[in-house]
Amino acid sequence: MGKVEVVRGDITQMAVEAIVNAANEQLLPGGGVSGAIHRAAGPELAEACRKVAPCPTGEARITPGFALPAKYVIHAVGPVWRGGEANEPALLEKTYRSALALARAHQIRTVAFPSISTGIYGFPLEKAAPIALRVLLQEAPHFEALFLVAFDEKTYEAYTQALRQLAP
Repeated sequence: MGKVEVVRGDITQMAVEAIVNAANEQLLPGGGVSGAIHRAAGPELAEACRKVAPCPTGEARITPGFALPAKYVIHAVGPVWRGGEANEPALLEKTYRSALALARAHQIRTVAFPSISTGIYGFPLEKAAPIALRVLLQEAPHFEALFLVAFDEKTYEAYTQALRQLAP
């Protein structure tokens, strides 16, 4: 059975087969994690994204990783938080599941995720963390290792706490 681990760091430096990009529907370079991934991968990533865009909320697309340590980037589009009344929790769960389904289809065994939708999209961290980790723990048997990479201490603490509450 695969392990699920919360780590603090820079997702662009993760030595895994695939990293997940918290993408927008057009798969264009944005701010936050998306901008960092595009900068680290190089200009070829934007060109590859144009070929597989658009990507509706809750779905995912895959491209090569180019200059990244990861062989692939899985672009997953999470929901924008609209107060919780627009099916956001279910859409966030679908986003994580779509990314993992794509990883399995490409026989990828190690995947690193950022905290999807909790940046500019405004999804509350304390609501997002248990959703993300529940999905990762359910899917872990199909993988060697799944990582949730937190860029800052607040995110790291929220996901660590959620993992402690959910893991057996």
